[in-house]
Amino acid sequence: MARFIVVVVVLVAIALLANKYLFGDGDAPPAKGKAAAAKQDDAKAADEKADDAGEDAEELAADAAAKKAQAGGPAPKFPAEDAGEEAAADAVASADVDTDLEQEPGVEPKLDAEADLAAPGEKITKMLPAETVQLGDPSLTAGIPGEGEITLEEMEVWLAEPKNHVVLKPELPLGLKAGEAEMKGLDENPLTRAKIELGRQLYFDPRLSSDASVSCASCHASETGYAAATKFGVGVEGQEGNRNSPTAYNRILSGAQFWDGRAASLEEQAKGPIANPIEMSNTHEACIECLRGIPGYVKQFNLVFEDGLTIDNVAKAIASFERTLVTGPAPWDYYTELDAFQQQFAADIEDLDALKEEDQELYNEYMALKKASDDHPISESAIRGGKLFFSEQAGCTACHLGANFTDEKYHNLGVGMDAKEPDLGRFVISNEEIDKGAFKTPTCRNVAQTAPYMHDGSQATLEEVVEWYAKGGHPNAWLSEKVKKLELSDQDKADLVAFMKEGLTGELPQVEEDRLLPDAEVAKEKAEEELKEEKAEAKAA
Repeated sequence: MARFIVVVVVLVAIALLANKYLFGDGDAPPAKGKAAAAKQDDAKAADEKADDAGEDAEELAADAAAKKAQAGGPAPKFPAEDAGEEAAADAVASADVDTDLEQEPGVEPKLDAEADLAAPGEKITKMLPAETVQLGDPSLTAGIPGEGEITLEEMEVWLAEPKNHVVLKPELPLGLKAGEAEMKGLDENPLTRAKIELGRQLYFDPRLSSDASVSCASCHASETGYAAATKFGVGVEGQEGNRNSPTAYNRILSGAQFWDGRAASLEEQAKGPIANPIEMSNTHEACIECLRGIPGYVKQFNLVFEDGLTIDNVAKAIASFERTLVTGPAPWDYYTELDAFQQQFAADIEDLDALKEEDQELYNEYMALKKASDDHPISESAIRGGKLFFSEQAGCTACHLGANFTDEKYHNLGVGMDAKEPDLGRFVISNEEIDKGAFKTPTCRNVAQTAPYMHDGSQATLEEVVEWYAKGGHPNAWLSEKVKKLELSDQDKADLVAFMKEGLTGELPQVEEDRLLPDAEVAKEKAEEELKEEKAEAKAA
């Protein structure tokens, strides 16, 4: 049928050429009325659209065949020329409509799982409108639905949902929301659910390391605030680094990464540990070769990225997942919202009954803020600590400021500077004298979960941290001018600790950590076992 329609198209084209020849110029039909002219224009447009569609379909089919072969999967059902003919026929049929995509009202379109590799996600996203989401939404990190290891069938069904390829416009939750303008990396590496899910699998997969023993989560685990409870990071064969593992949450608000800022982006940071001899002790080439042996990864990379499986795309996927790891609203956030409202509308809320009668909307807003604060209680000690934190007396906001409580800059606090050969930190990267012994300011959000503290993990508790600042750090030639001895009472110190522990701790996103892809051999064995069971059931029936 498709070939018959193409023949018709060809005949129409010949007729048009004959018409052009017979009537000379060909740019305009003979004067037979506007209706005839319009019909002839429509036929010409349909012919051109058919030719273009045929060429596009042939190109997509060729791409599909190449990528399917790379993935070790079957070739597309139809040869490229047949695909071109069908596309040409479809173009003729749809020449008189406004769009090439038609669907039933209320029914979400699905991608063709058989042709998934022919339309990379980066192309699909250009055809779909962006979607606004709030980071911290558990659906972003819940993984592909199902139990146990991810099967290829489950993966293909999930990837066939267009919504998983829509570009996401992230919003931040209360507390962090004030920093939305500071979000980094989204223009260069837009978020999609498919990319986030791929990054989630990679983040928890130890096969990225040389001996399949260390994953990103080994040093940045959810149960320890996406940091590590050890003084130093521990890599392959128990090797220890010389710095504490920084947290992986709220990285969407950070540009340069690591304590010394040596990675310019989250993507660059994601690549580093793979090839670090102490951490994952792998090479980028060996890592890619390993992932290429896992069909599920190959298929996902080919769909999510136009250039498929590369180390840069591994980094993009992991960075996308990490950007979803944000701290939720903390008690201090709810308290300050309510406190600001109470100060602004102090006179109005003196008589709540009258306010309810006169301004129902304002009354409802106040009651909602009050309930939210009551549901996330904060002690009087933590409130005092918060006020002290923002005061000149404590001076904490000289470095810990903004929505994420960090200036993202580098400071020498004197930590470790009494060593015979101290870690010079940022100086090694910048080669500027002022950066000797300087390290990046960490966030104070959820800081109670990320002990031990400082770049060398030398301070086990927040109480020790406060004492360090109170004494003015350790004197050295490059000590930051912002580090000064503080006049704090024991109660002041206790209040500051209470503020950080109670006031700044919010919920972290729920993340599926265990549901990953099986090894190629395991997947093959499982498929063979399922086939045997199906045959046995069919025979019994």
